[in-house]
Amino acid sequence: MGQQDNAQERVVGKVKWFDPAKGFGFVISDSGGADILLHANVLRNFGQSSVADGARIQIGVQKTDRGVQATEVFSIEPPEGSEGAPLADFEDLDAEVIANAPLEPARVKWFDKAKGFGFANVFGKSDDIFIHIEVLRRSGLADLQPGEALAIRVVDGRRGRMAMEVFAWEAALTR
Repeated sequence: MGQQDNAQERVVGKVKWFDPAKGFGFVISDSGGADILLHANVLRNFGQSSVADGARIQIGVQKTDRGVQATEVFSIEPPEGSEGAPLADFEDLDAEVIANAPLEPARVKWFDKAKGFGFANVFGKSDDIFIHIEVLRRSGLADLQPGEALAIRVVDGRRGRMAMEVFAWEAALTR
């Protein structure tokens, strides 16, 4: 095994793609260079099991014999243009109401990326919270795993309680 440079460098870039099933993906640095490997374990240390393609990301990287790899995630911002048109279920809601909704601790019950939705439960409450895939994307996430801890902003929508914003639990602690 050859030598590696143990100095960590901070890099800002964009997620090229990330596949939770494969357990890795790649980041393109704003300053150019080779693609940077982003392993699922590094993402999990940040508190997320996935990240949306095109999301802005700030990471610590290290050069290894196998190329440049992410060693730490510092921040993730949703992909540009992810604001998009409002979802029909949310178009009648006041933006101020959404912004002022408290972050609530929740756990994923189930999420089916192919169906485009899933449900979570707020700690201490039995009602299901609907999570739409577009809300997930706008929050910078691509998928959720059963049992995953989240912080969500919940509103009463046309069809019941719905998540308007979704954050990884650890990321939400700093908000």
